Amino acid sequence: MATTDDLAASAKWVERAQVPSRVEREYALDQSLGKFRVGSVKALNAVPLTRGLESEIVYDVPSKLSQMLQRDELDAALVSIVEALFHDRYDVLDGIAVASLGEVKSVFLAHKKPIEEAKEVFCDTASLTSVMLLKVLLAERGLMPEFKPLESYAVAKDKDFVLLIGDPALDFLFANQTHEIFDLGAEWTELTKLPFVYAVWAMRRGVHTPELRRTLREACDFGLDTMDHIINSRTEYTLDFRKDYLGWHIHHHLCSDEKRGVAKFIELLRKYGFGPVYEPIFVS
Repeated sequence: MATTDDLAASAKWVERAQVPSRVEREYALDQSLGKFRVGSVKALNAVPLTRGLESEIVYDVPSKLSQMLQRDELDAALVSIVEALFHDRYDVLDGIAVASLGEVKSVFLAHKKPIEEAKEVFCDTASLTSVMLLKVLLAERGLMPEFKPLESYAVAKDKDFVLLIGDPALDFLFANQTHEIFDLGAEWTELTKLPFVYAVWAMRRGVHTPELRRTLREACDFGLDTMDHIINSRTEYTLDFRKDYLGWHIHHHLCSDEKRGVAKFIELLRKYGFGPVYEPIFVS
């Protein structure tokens, strides 16, 4: 029977054996975007989707990336799903997303008072989808609070109701605040029994993109194939958290269940008058 030391040694041998292949794939992806201008967020949950392309990516927050797409300063960007739903000018790369089924951990309403007492909610100004998702979830409870921009992350701890996303949300969790957490992923799945899609690759319609689509797929495949390396080599938070977050809470596929989740989101956005909302056009 193999001992614990034997298993650990075997795992290290396997990792060493994979290094040449990993380096070869990184080299193949380096500068592969060529003429295409591509943007993404720096959040931990997006790291697997830009594996090998990091030096070529324009990084910014979701709201700024959306503005750059609208000004045609980018050909494609990993943006909030609502950017593709509220503007009829993008194609959505099929098969790839930032999504969750159940608790997502990094998209939540932190609250000191009961949800039913919410009169105003302070929102991370980088967010787009999370604001609309929270509005829908609260509307389903008969609540219509006023949404205001959060002045800075430093004052988040002082707010009775504050919406946070991405790494700032995780920073808030690790700071051991006294707020209760209303996890939007968990609440969505409780309501619909479906996954929620937070971000997708949106590409400007009319731009010739077969090569770009192929490159983004290769980067995603590389990221998912080397997820263990990503988890072990990153330094954010703790190793155990990265394992749970990237291995359980977040997933990166966009399949039939995720599309049903998008369709349900569209239905509820229209139900409560948030729009106009356009049907996404998925391209392979």
